Amino acid sequence: MSKAFVKENDHQEDDDFPEIPALPAGTKNYMTVQGYRSLRAELVHLLNKERPDMVQVVSWAASNGDRSENGDYLYGKKRLREIDRRIRFLTKRLELAEVVDPGLQPNKDQVFFGATVLYSDKVGEEFRVTIVGVDEAEPLQGKISWVSPVARALIKSHEGDTVVLRTPAGIDELDVLEVSYPEPAPPADPDGSSPI
Repeated sequence: MSKAFVKENDHQEDDDFPEIPALPAGTKNYMTVQGYRSLRAELVHLLNKERPDMVQVVSWAASNGDRSENGDYLYGKKRLREIDRRIRFLTKRLELAEVVDPGLQPNKDQVFFGATVLYSDKVGEEFRVTIVGVDEAEPLQGKISWVSPVARALIKSHEGDTVVLRTPAGIDELDVLEVSYPEPAPPADPDGSSPI
C-alpha cells in the first residue's frame, strides 16, 4: 500500500513535544556538574537502552503486516522520533555546556551561579531557590535558571542585601537572608570516569 494512504510521515514533527528552552543570544550554556551528569546519563540511557528497545518493537510490529492500522508500529515510530529529537537536543546542549562547579566558588557570601539563596519578598514570604543552568531549571523544585528575573536580581548580592525585582506585575523588593553553596564535586565518579 502506498504511504499516501496511511498518513505516515517519517519526517513529521510532533506538536505535543515540549518546547526546548532557549539560551539568550550570545550567552554560554552554563551548567552545574550535577546537571551535566544528569543530562549525560539521560543521553546514555536513550542511546543504549530506550532507542534499541523501541527499534526492536518497531521491527517486530512491522513484521506483523499491515502498518496502517498497526498501533504498535505507529506508536513505536512516533516514540522513535521523540527519542531521536531528544538525543539530538541533549547532544547539542552537552557539546555547548560550560560546566561550573559551584562548590569551588571563592566568594561564598555572595550570590553567583550555583548558589542556594533564601530570600523573602516584601510581604515576608520566604523562598529558597538554587540558581542553575537553563537545561536544569525546575521551578517547582526550587531550581531556577540563571537567566530568570529572580536569579538576575539576586546575582552579585550578599546576605543582608535588599535587591529590586522588576516584573510585569510591578516592582518587588527581595531581602537576601542566606547564601550557601554545595560541597565541591568529587574529582571522579566511582567507576573512575571524570565528573563531566
